[in-house]
Amino acid sequence: MAAASNLLSEDQFLCSICLNVFINPVSIPCGHNFCKNCITEHWNTNDRCQCPKCKEAFTIRPDLRINTFISEMVVQFKQSAQQKTSSSSSEQQVSKPGEVPCDVCTGTKLKALKSCLVCLASYCETHLEPHLTTSRLKRHQLIDPVENLEDRMCTKHDKPLELFCKTDQTCVCMLCHVVDHKMHDVVPLKEEYEGKKAELGKTEAEIQQMIQKRRLKIQEIKHSVDLSEEDADREIAEGVQVFTALKESVERGQANLINTIKEKQKTTEKQAEASIKELEQEISELTKRKTEVEQLKRSEDHIHLLQSVQSLKAAPPTKDWTEVSVRPSYEGTVRRAVAQLEKTISKEMKKLLEDELKRVQQYAVDVTLDPDTAHPDLILSDDGKQVNDSDVRKNLPDNPKRFSNYVNVLAKQSFSSGIFYFEVQVKGKTKWTLGVARESINRKGIIPLNPQNGYWTIWLGNGNEYKAPASPSVSLSLKSRPQKVGVFVDYEEGLISFYDVDAAALIYSFTGCCFTEKLFPFFCPGVNDGGKNSAPLFISPVNQAE
Repeated sequence: MAAASNLLSEDQFLCSICLNVFINPVSIPCGHNFCKNCITEHWNTNDRCQCPKCKEAFTIRPDLRINTFISEMVVQFKQSAQQKTSSSSSEQQVSKPGEVPCDVCTGTKLKALKSCLVCLASYCETHLEPHLTTSRLKRHQLIDPVENLEDRMCTKHDKPLELFCKTDQTCVCMLCHVVDHKMHDVVPLKEEYEGKKAELGKTEAEIQQMIQKRRLKIQEIKHSVDLSEEDADREIAEGVQVFTALKESVERGQANLINTIKEKQKTTEKQAEASIKELEQEISELTKRKTEVEQLKRSEDHIHLLQSVQSLKAAPPTKDWTEVSVRPSYEGTVRRAVAQLEKTISKEMKKLLEDELKRVQQYAVDVTLDPDTAHPDLILSDDGKQVNDSDVRKNLPDNPKRFSNYVNVLAKQSFSSGIFYFEVQVKGKTKWTLGVARESINRKGIIPLNPQNGYWTIWLGNGNEYKAPASPSVSLSLKSRPQKVGVFVDYEEGLISFYDVDAAALIYSFTGCCFTEKLFPFFCPGVNDGGKNSAPLFISPVNQAE
């Protein structure tokens, strides 16, 4: 029997009416079992005599007798359950600091497993048993153990906080609802709990979505770091290649310079040796003549002296060495070598700028002009790609986005992150201004177009005067007049660069900028100037050549 009881569960010994373990179990004709008091009370309160489970009706109320077999089984089950409870109680943990202790335990306080919101007490496993087996206590609300259960009682009326006042957003008791919150929106605590729990579910889902977005952003950033690392490796490789080539050019230039100077020195030494040899030969001849003169001078033979003097006069004249020099000129040798090196560096720089321009052109965006921002004197093409000054003021509504003092216009597109690039044809113009502007610029006043006022631009004035209105303004010395200008912006890097597209040359760069709002491409074709500056600014398609 003991082995069999190990295979039985508490559910097999529960009365289906009171849901407790059988007390005086009885069997009725249909075969179902109930507590004697439960089935008797059930039949006493109902018109028909039938089984509560299978609904079989009996014309005569059955005579109820205790089922001794089931009764004995219940006794053995209870004994087994008590033994298990006693065994598990010895294994229960003693309450530690920070844990909720059992309110019923005397002496050593065991760790509470649950707290009852009705009894306002916390129970260990042993003392929690009645709440799990007794019908009346089963209806109590159990929660994970918490301290200070008295906080769940109304301090004013000493009643359980069973209601929630939506008006005051606070928990109240029944008396509070009647006395202080009579006209307020008051709901059962469980109802508000379920509502808030549903809201928390939505909040949890929203938070999870936010977490997911941030995880995706982390992946995106990590991917960007990987791409950046690849770019860095490529740039390093290209840089090493370029600087290696330059270093080799410098070394070649240095070697050529040294060789040239040495060759000149060797030639000088050879010339000097030849001159010295010739001079030494002349000295030898002159020494010989000197000896002859001295001998003749000592002669007392009149005829011999006179005849010999004539032969001395007939001797060939010596060479005039006054203008002869063997010192070479090295002036300009180093300058010419450096000039050649500069030519090589310029060639490499041009190649680098061409490669750089190809890279930035990959970030080309489609830009169109916004007529709502255009000054009333401006004429915009239907496709929003061209603009020029008409010298005629149009009657347009006073749009807060419209420029009123200068013939300026912005693009429809704005950028608050990332990298973008566009090109503008300026051919045939004597005045223009190009760049980007932040969204909050003053469009009505007379404001200098500099970074302090939200403009990052370059401009042409007087036909050939180029400037970057920085602080202070920078005059630009260009080798050629740009016919097409490229504008490149890296928002996060704080970089704005202007390129002469046809010459593949960098015109100017604003660096170290700090952008905090939207940036709009900015255009100013300049005033018509009696037709001298009538050519339009033209936003041209970017030719991304391979």
